[in-house]
Amino acid sequence: MANFGLFVRFTLREGMAEAFDTLVKETEAGIQAHEPGTLVYACHTVEGAPNERIFFEIYADRAAFDEHERQPHTLRFLSERTQYVEKTEVDWLQTYAGKYPREATQ
Repeated sequence: MANFGLFVRFTLREGMAEAFDTLVKETEAGIQAHEPGTLVYACHTVEGAPNERIFFEIYADRAAFDEHERQPHTLRFLSERTQYVEKTEVDWLQTYAGKYPREATQ
């Protein structure tokens, strides 16, 4: 499998959840519109932890991730998130088994 993924945990600064979530939704719109190689970009709240956010991201391959990182909406997110985020933890994922979405073939 060539898929490439990330698991990211953000710990937000107190009182910054709403602003962070707005930034994420704005970023997600750009991902939907311009990133066919981004197969999964799922953002989650964490039950019982109101200042935690989990992102699960799956890309078609490393090149699709690199393209994601170059997009204006992603660059804006990376720049602006620092005002809302206290701590970021990233796990880089290498697929070895599983079922993943694929781009539709026509």
